Amino acid sequence: MASADDTLPLVAETEAPRAGSRFMRPVEAVASALLVVVVGLLLTGAISRYFFSLPVVWIDEVSSISFIWLAMLGSLIALDRNEHLRLTLVLRVLPDRAKGFVETLALLLVAAFLLALAYPAFDYMMEERFITTPALNIAGSYRAAALPFGICAMAALAVAQAVKRGTLRDLVVSLAIIGAVLGLLWLASPALIHAGNVTILLFLVVFVALCLAGGVPIAFCFGIGTVTYLAFATRVPVFVMIGRMDEGMSSLILLSVPVFVLLGCILDSTGMGKAIVDFLASLLGHVKAGMSYVLLGSLFVVSGISGSKVSDMATVAPALFPEMKRRGHRPKDMIALLATGAAMADTVPPSIVLIVLGSVAGVSIAGLFTAGFVVALVLLAALAALARFLARDEKMDGVRRASPGLIWRTLLVAAPALVLPFLIRSAVSGGMATATEVSTFAVVYALFIGMVLYGGISRRTFYAMLVETAALTGTILMILACAVAMAWAITQAGIAQDLATLMAGLPGGWIGFMAVSIALFLVLGCILEGLPAIVLMAPLMYPIARKLGINDIHYSMVVVTAMNIGLMTPPIGIGFYLACKIGNVSPDEAIGAIWPYLLALFAGLVLVAAVPAISGA
Repeated sequence: MASADDTLPLVAETEAPRAGSRFMRPVEAVASALLVVVVGLLLTGAISRYFFSLPVVWIDEVSSISFIWLAMLGSLIALDRNEHLRLTLVLRVLPDRAKGFVETLALLLVAAFLLALAYPAFDYMMEERFITTPALNIAGSYRAAALPFGICAMAALAVAQAVKRGTLRDLVVSLAIIGAVLGLLWLASPALIHAGNVTILLFLVVFVALCLAGGVPIAFCFGIGTVTYLAFATRVPVFVMIGRMDEGMSSLILLSVPVFVLLGCILDSTGMGKAIVDFLASLLGHVKAGMSYVLLGSLFVVSGISGSKVSDMATVAPALFPEMKRRGHRPKDMIALLATGAAMADTVPPSIVLIVLGSVAGVSIAGLFTAGFVVALVLLAALAALARFLARDEKMDGVRRASPGLIWRTLLVAAPALVLPFLIRSAVSGGMATATEVSTFAVVYALFIGMVLYGGISRRTFYAMLVETAALTGTILMILACAVAMAWAITQAGIAQDLATLMAGLPGGWIGFMAVSIALFLVLGCILEGLPAIVLMAPLMYPIARKLGINDIHYSMVVVTAMNIGLMTPPIGIGFYLACKIGNVSPDEAIGAIWPYLLALFAGLVLVAAVPAISGA
């Protein structure tokens, strides 16, 4: 739920002109309505089943239909608002003239990819006419129509943005480059098909890397690599890719993603997170390194409500940084602690990464939530120990223990918010409800508490939250769709089997494989961010881990923690730059201070990897 700017290496640049914003208001309204429908249906189904023992069989079907339309409309909104994640590290060093050309080329590449999928998506919709849903008895095309509509609308919007932002020369040269590359690939297609799996390096590594460097959003980088590979290096019809994309967006487990995103928006708007910070500050603020403990503890607790690193950091930093500065904390050290604390807290339920991972890898969400809480405690202890060591010279002049009355008052204010993360964890981990059902109850609870105790939410603010949630949901689901398609292509080519054979032959057995996995996901966390990396690699790595006898939940904790560390590792990790932006500190100033904290996290990661019992395995 981050706004972002040019200081970030992997961002959505919200300042850019919005070519289609005038025509997006109806789309935003429909997407917001669909989000309300999804939440309402899930809540109704959960209440009916748990309190009245009356399952409503058609709710899952209507939710599924609404969800895919929400995903496609949200992706369209995200494209209009420039909120699709992309790598801008290379763009930032280019002169303005070259940067404008590369951005125009990137938009036209997105449009070309989407246009290549337009007819297969329409064909897929027509095929779905012959499939009827079991409960509603309606054609599957009502649901599948979201794909061609969203794909065509995004293609039109990408072209409109390219025309609005680029010069005529940039447009002509970009089209000429795209046409020339496609022409060469068409001419070389027979040779590429004959070459076999070596072409994967060209399409799924080189092409994807070039698109990433050019600022093409990550989701579309995966898509461009996959569609060109299928079209020019195989005899597999591109139509198959639409089915894989649909599969990537269709798991009912993923319904909890937009609901938890909405929950994070409510947390930000109502001040529930600040109430938790104030209580912890009154409790621990008087001891040496106390404000560091408060920052880490706040991230740990608040993460259990929002499920979002950006929301966590934006809630905690403004409330704590002024007092930390007064006590002599250097801004660069505060940023280092904020960034690594957010990485620590990302396994605390409800973690969107864990929900998506459970869906993609077929791992128990309840098991992931339970293990994630314990793993986060281990990482919290490592960071707290380092913070105490570094705070040995902290200025404590004038610092007084809060009075019992103040502690009691802040506890009364924070109590309704403090209850929520524990309700979420206990309900899912205890098997009382699914993550999706819990998310809907949590939203209703947070809305009620926020309106009654924390000042309420205006209608305009609530509508803006719905639109923001739809956009972020679309971003996440488009990444999932294209990454699943790309992973399928890699698997079908036999790379997964070759990789399994290679990994199985590593020295050290499961320990060697775990070490390679940590290194791999550290790098992927730097480059791709958590969600794309896990969706792309889970289908390849989990079967190997299972063959080596590694427990799914144990492996999940290791790879997610490794990715989170990579996410905060400069000079590429997006999380580090987000923390710098939120704390208003130059990345150049903070980059030297974060390494001890990253080493503390890495020590915790090694402990988690070496001791499966920490993950409950």
